[in-house]
Amino acid sequence: MVAVMPTEVPADLAADPDSFHRFHSEVLPARIAAGNGALAFADLADLGTLAIRTPAGSWTYVPGTGSVELLEGEATADAVVAVDLNAWLGLVSDLDTAPGLLYSNRASVPVGNPLRFMRWEPGLRALFHGLPVFDPDNVDLRDLDGEPLDTTRSFTLEETGDTGRDGAAARHFLRTTGYLHVPGVFDADEVTAMLTDADILAGEAQPGDMASWWGRDAAGTEVLTRVLRAASRPDLRLLVGDTRIRRVVDTADEALVPKVPDDPEAVDLVTILWKRPDMAEGLADLPWHRDCGMGGHALNCPSVVLTICLTTGTPEAGELRFLPGSHRGGFPFVDGTDVAAPDGVGLPIGVGDVTLHYSDLMHASLPPTSAEGPHRISVLLGFAPETAGHHLGGRHYNDALLINDDGQVDHLGHRLVEG
Repeated sequence: MVAVMPTEVPADLAADPDSFHRFHSEVLPARIAAGNGALAFADLADLGTLAIRTPAGSWTYVPGTGSVELLEGEATADAVVAVDLNAWLGLVSDLDTAPGLLYSNRASVPVGNPLRFMRWEPGLRALFHGLPVFDPDNVDLRDLDGEPLDTTRSFTLEETGDTGRDGAAARHFLRTTGYLHVPGVFDADEVTAMLTDADILAGEAQPGDMASWWGRDAAGTEVLTRVLRAASRPDLRLLVGDTRIRRVVDTADEALVPKVPDDPEAVDLVTILWKRPDMAEGLADLPWHRDCGMGGHALNCPSVVLTICLTTGTPEAGELRFLPGSHRGGFPFVDGTDVAAPDGVGLPIGVGDVTLHYSDLMHASLPPTSAEGPHRISVLLGFAPETAGHHLGGRHYNDALLINDDGQVDHLGHRLVEG
């Protein structure tokens, strides 16, 4: 078995030149020698070389001979990532990420293709933090009896929670796959009331209000894809304390609380998501990603996202798919419609159903396969450890997406390619 160094960054490392050089001359070589280099190599072998440049200097990472070599300087790098020392420290402490730094313009790629930095992220996390690179074709998922796990299984509300044999099965499933499906939690009248609130919120949303996401369809029409301030509707705000919701959340091994304070104006306490057909711009259709992919993993995870489906979750409506077991490893961001993308698992999610998934589980929100509705509308709630927060004191890591005055959320791949 490959030895893996601890993920913690030494407490005496700081955003200064001495720490940058000591990390690359002492700390990281020790981790590479102890197994992290071999852990990362299989994923990095064909990706060329990458240099990290800071005001203190540059170091190049060179995959080869079954491990990764470190070279001071950047002359041999196929791509160079330029960051300040605070961003570098965020990377090596699993608080900052490639997409988060690129979206917020805290990183640039003066040499090579910026997408190479994105693709290197699983390998960097293996090098820095000892996190294995996840292989969806070689994941062994077993139930409590040691039999192959049915990854499409659902659980009744009574089978969730933190007690009893049924609770143990649901906890094991969530722990193993990283997600849970609980049908029929909310009845038709409750769903209708939530849809009414969603319509009101949609009418109140304005491009550029820092509380909503917008995109454009193929005809160029501006469309709303998310409202982040759904807690302003009293009934939606009460969902965070609903006994059914808390029972499902309590299926997790960890003690989790609402991700942000219970405040009527709290952004991201409750979110409404709309799937739209034929989208050409924006992030209505999310690639394979993790919810902590914009930053904060070491501070906020394990955390979970609970989703209430208000319409339907079929492929025609815009399907949510999961990559079972991927919360235990690193995996690259990839468009869900890419020929190289994994299939993952789709679930028969219906009206009033609830899903729960760990934030660091890879999942994708695919485009609707039909132009005819209804398309998926969902309520999202986040739960995290009580100590969760933002290492830079910001409101939310996803605020890095709200960089345009008109509220349009850029697709990062398009943004980088188009400059």
